Amino acid sequence: MSSATSAAVSLPIAGASGAIVVRPARLADLPAVAAIYAHHVRTGTASFELDPPDLAEMTRRFQALQDTGMPYLVAEADGNLLGYAYAGSHRARPAYRHTVEDSIYLDTAAQGRGVGTLLLDTLVRECTARGFRQMVAVVGGGQENLGSMRLHARCGFREVGVLAKVGYKFGRWLDIVLMQREL
Repeated sequence: MSSATSAAVSLPIAGASGAIVVRPARLADLPAVAAIYAHHVRTGTASFELDPPDLAEMTRRFQALQDTGMPYLVAEADGNLLGYAYAGSHRARPAYRHTVEDSIYLDTAAQGRGVGTLLLDTLVRECTARGFRQMVAVVGGGQENLGSMRLHARCGFREVGVLAKVGYKFGRWLDIVLMQREL
């Protein structure tokens, strides 16, 4: 895959004094990234992790993606981190090398403000520029995670399958919905 440099993109948003800017993540962003993710791990079904990873683990994961040239983006406005998105390998075997899987998490205050669409659209463009051909979304919690499903549909993804009861969290079995888009 070729390497592309992320250019910052911005969108004026109601209620914010400044525009929302999407840019490549930096190490200094990771405490806020870890806090956003920890909230989703503790309270939701988007992630099938049971315990939030600490900052050292989030840093290790970030560095692993950086070392392989994968895009890792953050959205911020007025100096506050609103969310993040990244792409990683869909599977480890070499025939999958042209397919990536996205992850996107938003601060609860940023939901419903266009931040997710801006982040995911930018991630799609970055992955396309790097030569990837397909992007897969694994929507944890299945149909109960309609926000993520709607976001991905807005960004050109289509539902391609459901894996029923493959995760167990909060005392119940959870589905995942597989969504995909061509890049």
